[in-house]
Amino acid sequence: MERVTGLGGFFFRAPDPAALRAWYVGRLGVAPVPTDPAGASWRQEAGATACEPFPEDTGHFRDPAQRWMINFRVRDLEAMVHQRRNAGVPVEVAEQVYPYGRFARLADPEGNPIELWQPAGAKPAGSGGVSNLTPP
Repeated sequence: MERVTGLGGFFFRAPDPAALRAWYVGRLGVAPVPTDPAGASWRQEAGATACEPFPEDTGHFRDPAQRWMINFRVRDLEAMVHQRRNAGVPVEVAEQVYPYGRFARLADPEGNPIELWQPAGAKPAGSGGVSNLTPP
């Protein structure tokens, strides 16, 4: 069974994202999310992780009542999406492929948003890096 390989990011709303971002940088040494693919993300032993406050009115979490969203790195997004869908879990695959990877969205049983991220350059075993992922 395919599984997540680490935390890809933790995103949450904040009244003043810039000030909170500066606190994380200054107090904990958590580098902000880079603004271009050449930038460096904060790194944990398992790999890159984004820590990014979002504005209070962001639509990124979809439900305005949600205060956070977790992002998990995955080795094979296609396999994860296939397995979740086969288990009856609705998964939305982002059509856009970003310079830093590919994404899909789902929610836990309480409606908490979860993002799955296959980093750019990750090549699932046996796939040659080719994807057949399509939105539902």
